[in-house]
Amino acid sequence: FLRKTIPVFTAATLDNNIRSLTHSVGNAYHTLDPTKTNQDHVYGREDVSSSNNISIDFEQTKDAYQSKDTLELLRSLFVFKLCSYDILVDRNKEIMDLSRTFLGQKMFEQFMKMTFYGQFVAGEDHESIRPLIQKNRAYGVGAVLDYSVEEDLSQEEAERKEMESGTFASDEESPGADHRDMGFIAHGRFGDVSEGVTSAPTYFYADETKCDQRMETFMKCIKAAGGSSEDGFSAIKMTALGRPQFLLQFSEVLVKWRRFFSFLAAKQGKDDVEVLEQKLDQERLQACLASLGAEGNIQGWFSDGRLHLSGVVDVLDWNGLIDDRTKTSDLLLVPNLQTGRLEPLLSKFTAEEEGQMKRILQRMDVLAKHAVEHGVRLMVDAEQTYFQPAISWLTVEMQRIFNRDQAVIFNTYQCYLKEAFDNVSVDVELSRREGWCFAAKLVRGAYMHQERSRAAEIGYEDPINPDYQSTHRMYHRCLDYVLKEIELNKKENVMVASHNLDTVKHTLKRMNEMGLAPADKKVYFGQLLGMCDQISFPLAQAGFPVYKYVPYGPVNEVMPYLSRRAQENRGVMKGVQIERDLLWKELVRRLTSGEVFHTPAL
Repeated sequence: FLRKTIPVFTAATLDNNIRSLTHSVGNAYHTLDPTKTNQDHVYGREDVSSSNNISIDFEQTKDAYQSKDTLELLRSLFVFKLCSYDILVDRNKEIMDLSRTFLGQKMFEQFMKMTFYGQFVAGEDHESIRPLIQKNRAYGVGAVLDYSVEEDLSQEEAERKEMESGTFASDEESPGADHRDMGFIAHGRFGDVSEGVTSAPTYFYADETKCDQRMETFMKCIKAAGGSSEDGFSAIKMTALGRPQFLLQFSEVLVKWRRFFSFLAAKQGKDDVEVLEQKLDQERLQACLASLGAEGNIQGWFSDGRLHLSGVVDVLDWNGLIDDRTKTSDLLLVPNLQTGRLEPLLSKFTAEEEGQMKRILQRMDVLAKHAVEHGVRLMVDAEQTYFQPAISWLTVEMQRIFNRDQAVIFNTYQCYLKEAFDNVSVDVELSRREGWCFAAKLVRGAYMHQERSRAAEIGYEDPINPDYQSTHRMYHRCLDYVLKEIELNKKENVMVASHNLDTVKHTLKRMNEMGLAPADKKVYFGQLLGMCDQISFPLAQAGFPVYKYVPYGPVNEVMPYLSRRAQENRGVMKGVQIERDLLWKELVRRLTSGEVFHTPAL
């Protein structure tokens, strides 16, 4: 867990700055994009510009729903209709609790399996999910397995747990406590990290034993994914594996370090160009740093050859200094842009706190190696912005190790963030320079309501794009960038995790233009189980790699997850209701063609 020291930044000058975590780590998972179906256009057939282009008719219901029997169609219509009633969705938890009391536990579970649970959850354990996975596989649709069990806590209990886990003893003694960024400090009002979150399972920190148990659960999930299909995915979530305060504190260091580079770029008049074009002159950079208290020759910072021969420093060179930290327990220094001086962020961690940090890294390493052993790819969930910088950094560390020859670890990029394109482009460029396989899942995001409320109440800049159209443009911009890299280098990989038909059609159009074939298996598509079959199955039948995000777990323990699924479906079905219309169209077709007893192939 040790690496070499940066030759600058101590408390007096610049000599002991950014410290180390480690090199051996692993992680994975995130929610796909359930919050939007396309509301801007009518379904139709792809335009064909050449005989080699692939055309898909997303209105062909016979192909879209051939994996479902008629009872499953009726269940979908029933569930989606219920999700369109505000009063049922807003009070769904109370209604389910009342139903459990009235029906009894056994009958309640049976009712849920016939309705909401049966629609959105694959089963209770690794064995019971196998038939559904194999059935979908027969139609070309793979699985991203996720064990979606959550604690059903009250808001008060959730806030108490999160606040207890979000404070270290070292915080109280930190010499830089007065300069902490408010966005990276635990706040009681937002202690319930599940509040306002759609589709993403939520975990609360209890103790290290509980984290080990979750790691073992993820290992079973990885093994199940390997046994269910030849090219499966397993989803894991970083906050399930350790104390959130570690992610908070390291995220703050990373964000302030990036802001410091932006500050230096502005000093050289480069603040209005794309982040990868911000190339800082070495001599001017050294002079600026000297005025802040730096000592020594800046050339020594890049002694391993990262510094450009042209004498300029870019954001990747700068970020590389984070990889040269010493012990995690040493003093962390970050720039205070208000004073223009370097100041301590944290004091030394206690032995127990440092041990917690190292254990989360060890757990991730175990999971990554287990995935390689079983031929499974890991998806790292993107989480709240105050955790995400650390999660992304650790994910890239895993990609450096495990993505040398093929994509094993997939990072997740939330395109509702204003900085999404910078994050994608920087990581793509890093993979190109270092020679590993970039692998990304692009989503719009699952934390918008919570992020906006937190930023407004605490008083920092809203990290979310101002409106849906801005997010839509950001998603396509990030997607186009990665697709272009795939066209040029054939090493990158991307999962288009979206329910938006416009985005899916845009992807097909760009692939046709670039000559990217489905058989290349560089571009994947992903949707949630129980939703958007009219997109997933036609894509799979056309030869594209398509995956359903497949939650599973005991009925009672996935109830919080199902509660949020009802809320997000309410928003979807109150749009243009395209999916319901297509389900009705297929039901009528079967009734009029004598196929009402259609049996899916197994």
